[in-house]
Amino acid sequence: MAEGPAPEGRPEVKSRTKKKNHLAIYVVSAVIGAGLLGLSMQHPNSANAQQIAIAPPTGAPMSFADLIERVSPAVVSISVKASAPNSAGSPFEQGGEEGGEGEFDFRKFFGDPGGRQQKAPDVRSMGSGFLINESGNIVTNFHVIDGAKEITATFKDGRELEATIVGSDKATDLAVLKLKTPGPYKYVSFDTAEDIRVGDWVVAVGNPFGLGGTATAGIVSADGRKIGGPYTDFLQIDAPINRGNSGGPTFDLKGRVIGVNSAIFSPTGGNVGIGFAIPSTTAARVVAQLMKDGRVARGWLGVSVQDVNKDIASGLGLKDAKGAIVSSVVENGPAAKGGFRSGDVVLSINGKAVNDAGDLTRQVGELGAGKTVPVDLLRDGKRQTMKVTVGDRPSEDKLASLNYRRSNSAPTTPEAAASASALGMAFSALRPEDRERLGLSANEPGALVTDVDPDSEAAQRGVRPGVAVVEAGGAPVRSAADINRAVADAKRDGRETVLLLVQVRDGARIWLPVPVKGG
Repeated sequence: MAEGPAPEGRPEVKSRTKKKNHLAIYVVSAVIGAGLLGLSMQHPNSANAQQIAIAPPTGAPMSFADLIERVSPAVVSISVKASAPNSAGSPFEQGGEEGGEGEFDFRKFFGDPGGRQQKAPDVRSMGSGFLINESGNIVTNFHVIDGAKEITATFKDGRELEATIVGSDKATDLAVLKLKTPGPYKYVSFDTAEDIRVGDWVVAVGNPFGLGGTATAGIVSADGRKIGGPYTDFLQIDAPINRGNSGGPTFDLKGRVIGVNSAIFSPTGGNVGIGFAIPSTTAARVVAQLMKDGRVARGWLGVSVQDVNKDIASGLGLKDAKGAIVSSVVENGPAAKGGFRSGDVVLSINGKAVNDAGDLTRQVGELGAGKTVPVDLLRDGKRQTMKVTVGDRPSEDKLASLNYRRSNSAPTTPEAAASASALGMAFSALRPEDRERLGLSANEPGALVTDVDPDSEAAQRGVRPGVAVVEAGGAPVRSAADINRAVADAKRDGRETVLLLVQVRDGARIWLPVPVKGG
């Protein structure tokens, strides 16, 4: 939900409704009106017909005015002067260490890396926020204040007060601010009862399109939505929210904050009835840590993982598509010290089952640094238990610079030139410059992909020349013959896919399941 300045002027509204639509509306209005007024709508020949009674359901408010009047003084518009956004985009467009994305989009690793970028001028953006105590702490979204040089909070009564950043957390898209002017201020509280249900009424208050002080109502449409980061299962609401609502509160009918508006689904950039809010239970926990330490401390293993989907499960010969498969391990990280290897499938940690990569990331994040826990994993088809001491998760910038590769892989022997594999790819030996570009050391296995059949399954899944296949079917790859051998083994064992471990750039490896024709 990128925020932008308020549009100038008033948009021209044109009605294109046809007469037949007007007629339909009138008919519905007449029917509803008749029911509300208690009028009988029986057909003359239907002597036994019964009147249809229409009444508001129990608990449905006739007006939200009292609620909105009470909470509005605690809701503010956030105006930010910030550095131009970097190329990283929003937190919900990112992959990440220990954060699998289900069906992995291989194509995001390809494309024109672009040239040198010139420094862009500062930008101004707008969002929303709300006060959570009388001393002037405000909750908003990370992406609202990212790169902020100046922050101004505007109240319902017109006051404009400067604010500073207390702490922020990109992973959950939350931030806490502090007003420079002493309080006391009116404030609202998080709902920590966890009693919100799908279908409950909610009211969103915020600053859509810079208009300020706007309230909309709807219901909770769904919960547990996974739309990006591994640390938040979002509430889906149909109360209209738009650009500028980011960071604003969603209330229940008791005036408690049940969510922090953070994202919308929209093909046009405007509201289409699908908005997402960070649940109050998650927000309250993160906000407490930000106010205490200015950051959120999370456990960390130092692995890159993916979901074990059906294709990967088939490639491993597994019946159930559950768990998280390790694609690479940080050298000297907690997992490396614990003996983890690429290809391990994590089934449980600290006694709790791991359903997918995001589940693993979330569970590890909740563990304290320094805690030693058991990990059940599958290696080479055999289940085993290992011990690992959880580390302290580094900052996002630090994570991006870590070296994700194994130093104890089998050595590579010089191989001959390219030859075609059974999967429609051609290979050659890796040259020193290829290894440097991909981040592969001299003793690591790998074969350079030099050509891809455009009609092959590999091409359909996004493989392009210039990457290196380092493993196939769990064995090191040094030439196309190793690929062919892995394909033959998969066919012999009745598996429909073969798993390739692909090095796409320095520090980035992914497991790519490729269907085997005739498998």
